[in-house]
Amino acid sequence: MHRYRTHTCAGLDASNVGESVRLSGWVHRVRDHGGILFIDLRDTYGMTQVLCDPDSAAFAEVEKVRAEWCIRIDGEVKARDPELVNPKIPTGEIEVFVRGIEVLGQAKELPLQVFGDQEYPEETRLRHRYLDLRREAMQRNMTLRSNVVRSIRQRMWDQEFREFQTPIITASSPEGARDFLVPSRLHPGKFYALPQAPQQFKQLLMVSGFDRYFQIAPCFRDEDPRADRSPTDFYQLDMEMSFVEQQDVFDTIQPVIQGVFEEFGGGRRVDADWPQISYADAALWYGTDKPDLRNPIRMQDVSEHFRGSGFAIFARLLEQEGTQIRAIPAPTGGSRKFCDRMNAFAQKEGLPGMGYIFWREVDGAMEAAGPLAKNIGPERTEAIRQQLGLGVGDAAFFLGGKPSAFERVAGKARTVIGDELGLTETDRFAFAWIVDFPIYEKDPETGEIDFEHNPFSMPQGGMEALQGDPLAVKGFQYDLACNGYELVSGAIRNHKPEVMLKAFEIAGYGEEEVKKRFGGLFTAFQYGAPPHGGCAAGIDRIVMLLADEENIREVILFPMNQRAEDLMMGAPSEPTNAQLRELSLRVLPAES
Repeated sequence: MHRYRTHTCAGLDASNVGESVRLSGWVHRVRDHGGILFIDLRDTYGMTQVLCDPDSAAFAEVEKVRAEWCIRIDGEVKARDPELVNPKIPTGEIEVFVRGIEVLGQAKELPLQVFGDQEYPEETRLRHRYLDLRREAMQRNMTLRSNVVRSIRQRMWDQEFREFQTPIITASSPEGARDFLVPSRLHPGKFYALPQAPQQFKQLLMVSGFDRYFQIAPCFRDEDPRADRSPTDFYQLDMEMSFVEQQDVFDTIQPVIQGVFEEFGGGRRVDADWPQISYADAALWYGTDKPDLRNPIRMQDVSEHFRGSGFAIFARLLEQEGTQIRAIPAPTGGSRKFCDRMNAFAQKEGLPGMGYIFWREVDGAMEAAGPLAKNIGPERTEAIRQQLGLGVGDAAFFLGGKPSAFERVAGKARTVIGDELGLTETDRFAFAWIVDFPIYEKDPETGEIDFEHNPFSMPQGGMEALQGDPLAVKGFQYDLACNGYELVSGAIRNHKPEVMLKAFEIAGYGEEEVKKRFGGLFTAFQYGAPPHGGCAAGIDRIVMLLADEENIREVILFPMNQRAEDLMMGAPSEPTNAQLRELSLRVLPAES
């Protein structure tokens, strides 16, 4: 007989009745039923009920065990009485009568209970993550994560991609976030960086002739944490292809992502039609570049209806350059109570409020109500209603000014309206490609031009496009949004040295700076670089959506907390003086 087990805790059924077996696992819970001890014995595969009575030689030892002790038992498989069969578990038809027991590992008093659904502070859960991970929900999430990665990997191989591993220690590169720097012992005063993404290496692989590459890549970014983003490291499906255009990348990655969501989505609907929405339209219609299309609300520009109107606040706003009035339709939201509630929401978000109009029936006729309706008159109100496609029982909310000042709140209001009015579908995954991103942005304070997104993207129109207004230049850049989250980001790459130099020159990087920071890539492009492009899909975020979790830490094995601390391992930690001397470093005291 094997030293620890003949079967797993999910491996016994009625066909094993009468057999002598050995099981190992954790004591999930202990129950004393009138002198007979019942133990739910758990391993990663499942649960088996074992029992012991005073007739067993092992009874005295079994009496000592407590929750989460790790034990091995020897015993005989018996059939449960028909009325005691548990159909919810694979082993529900049997139980094991204990003949012998060995304690493999005792457990101290637990800082958190594994059995049950108790809520614990995040600090407790992360400090004792090894216990937290024993809980049923966490076992389920991590198993899901493992299965998703396996499925993604197989789907990429099936499309004739080859899996390669790129370096973890490399040079610093501007990827939109701060680098984690690693001091060099052999080169005092110089630093490596942990890669924010395998961006340059995967492009170099295309220059090397490997046509289709992928990996499940760790990425490292020193970022501020959010519920949907890890503050230190994350994993992505990284891929790149040669001799492709934007649509080729879309057609390649969609079956992978869609297939994974169909396989692990738990029966929820997975949209097969993925619309392509321009960045500008996404901002206008949804107030975000990662829209949730389960919500049918689409905002509209209604500026012309307020220009020169009796509503002085909006009329004066529109006299200023770059201003706009946007409407958020709210089907079925036509009550003063709901309108007041949304107005209060806007005030909590730091705005003076939101104007509104709602339509109701009075004496058999439709009537527009609310302060705005009175100020702009029936003709303008009716024109707004027709533009928005609204009717009796509906409402519309209005925000005005420069879009950059109110867009975020408008997008948030759209989400709240969709949720509160029950318009947003909850059992569906809705995808959309966001395209035509601007390559450059202007710093509002300095007026300087810099890259808004990935600096390695090919501008639409190539060199010719870079001769005009930088803020008008669009890139072959794209994101995939799903249910309000960005899942995928990518681009067709700028593979021509002269176009690359010009693109960086506009952003204030001279030729010498480009060669210094991207010398390997720039030099490689001068030796027959193919047109290429690709993308990266966030593994953690995909699993978070599939697991129906709102916090990404629920699908990461050993995450950092909100302060980017590993409470279990004690990171970050202070180096010893010996380590600092070896690296030719000294630590300055923090400024008070």
